[in-house]
Amino acid sequence: MPKQSLLADMRATLIATSIGALGAALGWALHFPLFILTGPALLVSIVGIIGPELRIAPFIRDAAFLILGIGIGAGVTPQAGQLLLNLPLAGLGILLMLLAIIWLSRALLVRIFAFDRRSAVLAGSPGHLSYVLGLGLSFDLDTTRITVVQTVRLLALTLLVPLAALAMGITVDASVLIAGASMAWHHLAGAAMIALAASFLLKRFSVPAPFLLGGLFTSSALHVMDITPGSLPRILAWPAFLILGTLIGSRFTTINARELGQSLMAGLGSTLIALICAGLAALVVAPLIDMPLIHVLVAFSPGGLETMVATGAVLGASPGFVAACHVLRLFLLTFLVPLMLGKARSGSQNASKS
Repeated sequence: MPKQSLLADMRATLIATSIGALGAALGWALHFPLFILTGPALLVSIVGIIGPELRIAPFIRDAAFLILGIGIGAGVTPQAGQLLLNLPLAGLGILLMLLAIIWLSRALLVRIFAFDRRSAVLAGSPGHLSYVLGLGLSFDLDTTRITVVQTVRLLALTLLVPLAALAMGITVDASVLIAGASMAWHHLAGAAMIALAASFLLKRFSVPAPFLLGGLFTSSALHVMDITPGSLPRILAWPAFLILGTLIGSRFTTINARELGQSLMAGLGSTLIALICAGLAALVVAPLIDMPLIHVLVAFSPGGLETMVATGAVLGASPGFVAACHVLRLFLLTFLVPLMLGKARSGSQNASKS
């Protein structure tokens, strides 16, 4: 990487994380749930709309995800792995939920907000943003409106899921990830080296969030075998959460106020549909697999994979189960979205003929 480009990335990261840190401080003062994540996400998104572009250098983003993965994996126990046996039944619930979200969101966006049918399918898709935008560009669709709706969904779910947990009387505090004795630094260094190698391997096979999952899988395995006992040191955990929150908010920095105003209500409507469908699916599946409702809700909520896995860990959900559910959601969307696009195209052609 050229020196000037590196300096520009570092300068941009410093500005963005400084705003994120201010957001975290405001979130703490206002008693936000999971303030270290929700505070930066909210303030950075507001500043990004009215001010300059805010971004995080890719290598700092990947480092934060790796650290978060290691911290989340530190909470895995041998018993937690048994929850993955519930994945087939949860997978059926996720499939039905995705079909309902895409169909209902498409109907809302077409009938109320005048989206064309294919753009509505992509805007209402509950996840896989880069894949969705790639499809939109290949079909020469309105990717700006699609981006706004998708970004509103990510930010809203980041804020609403912790609020839902708070409403259920559940303490939402990132300190649970760093409770107890910290990992020895030589153990942490060894785990990080193995996790980094695993992350690059996952990235080569195009697995989503490779650095988060590489850290999570590595740390989980090492903790189950009791090779690296202890939790993530606070000095690493807080900055990683801060960067994650800043990243979520920075998605709004390429959207101007006019574009936001045109598509904000569409995004909120689509998000409400996604949250209702996820809630109903969780209500049905949670008693069948004997898991707390909020844990299944986090696993089913179509927010960012990194955010939902981190939030699930804070709420005491099995990291392996939550991560597996979100990876499965993205995998299913890879096939469902093109299928729904084809049906939307056929529907448009039939409507134009009639």
